[in-house]
Amino acid sequence: MTSIKGELAATAHDLPVPTSRDGETSLSDEELGGSHRALEKQVVRKVDLWLVGFYSLVYIFRVIDSANYSNAAIINIENGTGIKKQLNLNPAQWAWTLSIFSYSYLFFEPTNTVLLKGLKPSRWMFILILFWGVSASSSSAVQDFKGIMCARFAIGLAEAGFFPAVLYHMAFWYKPSELPQRIAIFYSVGQLSNALSGLLAYAIGFMDGLGHLAGWRWLFLLEGLPAIFLAFFALFGLPDYPETCRMLSDEERDVLIGRLGTSAPTGKSGNWDFKYVKKLFKDPSFYSFTIYWICHGIGGFGVGYALPTVIYQLGFTTTSNSQLMNIPPYVTSFLFLNTVGYFLHKRVIRPWTTAVAIESTIIICYIILFTVSNAVVKYICLIVAVACAGSAYPVIWPERIRALEGTVASGIGIGWTNAMAQFGGIVGPHVYNTVFGPSYRVSYGVCLAFLVVGITAILCSWGLVRRKDRRGTEDIVQHD
Repeated sequence: MTSIKGELAATAHDLPVPTSRDGETSLSDEELGGSHRALEKQVVRKVDLWLVGFYSLVYIFRVIDSANYSNAAIINIENGTGIKKQLNLNPAQWAWTLSIFSYSYLFFEPTNTVLLKGLKPSRWMFILILFWGVSASSSSAVQDFKGIMCARFAIGLAEAGFFPAVLYHMAFWYKPSELPQRIAIFYSVGQLSNALSGLLAYAIGFMDGLGHLAGWRWLFLLEGLPAIFLAFFALFGLPDYPETCRMLSDEERDVLIGRLGTSAPTGKSGNWDFKYVKKLFKDPSFYSFTIYWICHGIGGFGVGYALPTVIYQLGFTTTSNSQLMNIPPYVTSFLFLNTVGYFLHKRVIRPWTTAVAIESTIIICYIILFTVSNAVVKYICLIVAVACAGSAYPVIWPERIRALEGTVASGIGIGWTNAMAQFGGIVGPHVYNTVFGPSYRVSYGVCLAFLVVGITAILCSWGLVRRKDRRGTEDIVQHD
C-alpha cells in the first residue's frame, strides 16, 4: 500500500499522483477535463461549508468557554463579588482549578478520536458538544473549591474530544495539501474567540448582582447555552464520511473519494487497520512531535492561561478595562495566522522554517519581558508573543497529520499529539502563579527554557519526516 509519505515525496505538501482508496490511480490535473475540475472544486466548497464552517462556529464557543475562566479571575473584583472571594480560593487553589481542566484533556484526548470512528462523527460530536454545554452552564452553581474542581474536570472531559476529532474528521475529506489553510482558518477563529471572550466578560461584568447572581456566575451560565443548541445541529446536519454522505450525489462522491490517497483514513465499515498502530509507536517522529507539543504548550501557550491577570498586574488599567486589553493579542493572532495560512497555501513559505521563526520570535519577546520594566513595552511584547504562540501548532499540524498512516493510528496519533499541548494548561497556571507577579520574571525564564527545547524538537521532527519522504520515494521507484 502506497503511504502518504511516499506520495508526498516530490514536495513536502502536495500529492503529485492522487490514488483512489481501491488502489486505482486517479487522474492528474492535466488529464482531467475542465468540467471534472469544476465539479471537484464545487464538491470541495461544499465540504468547506459543512466541515470548516460548522466546526469554526462551534470552536468560537468552545474557546470562549475555556478562555472566560481566566477572565473570571478578575471580573467584578472591585465590587467584592469576584469568584476567588466568593469561593474562598487562595492562589494555589485557583491555579489548580485552572490546571484540572487540562488533566481531563490529557487523559481523554489520545483515544477519543477512535471513538469518533466507532460512533460516527455526527453522533460523537453531539455527545461532546451537548455535555460541555450542560457542564459549562452548571458550573455557575458551584459553591466551593471542590465544586469548581468537579465542574472544571467535567468540562475538560467533554471539550477534550473536540479539537483532535475535528482534525481527524477533516483527514477523511481532504488531501494533506489542502489542510494547512483550512486548519489555519479553523484555528484562527479560535484565537479571535479569545478576544471575543474578553469583550463578553466586559459586558457581562455589568450584570453583577442581577437576579442576585454575581457577574462570574452569569458568565458561566450564558456561555454554555449556544453549545447545547449546536449539539443538535451536529447530530442531524453534520456529514460523517465521503462514502456515506447523503448530501453528495453519486458523481460527487466518486470524485471526492477518488482524489484521496490510499493511506487516508476511511469511513468504510470494519476498516480498523491496527497494524499501523505498532508502526506509530516505533516511529521516532512520534516522540519528537510529542516533545515539541509539550514544550510549546508550556513555553508558548502558558501565558494565555493567566493573560488577563498578567495584563492587569502591569499596573496601568482597571480590571474592567483589562478585559478589553485582552482583545488585541488575540485579534493580532487571528490576523497573523490567516496571513501565514495564506502564504503556506501559496507555497511562499514552508511550515518547518515558519515554525522555527515563530518560536524564535516568542523567545525574543520573553527576553524583552524578562529585562524591560516599561509596562507599555511589556504589553506590546505580550501581544506579539500571544499572536505567535497561537500560530505555531496549526503551522505544523498538516505535517503531523501526513506523517500518520491508517485509520486507527491516525486517530490515536492526532489525539495523543494534541493531548501533549495540555501540559500548557497543567503547568502554565503554576508557572504564572500570582506569587511571581507582577514582573513574572521567573515565569518568563522557565518558558524560555522550554521554547529552546521546542525548537530542537522541531528540527529533529523535520529531519525525521524528510527521511521518511526519501524512503517513500525509493519504495515507489523500486515498486515501479
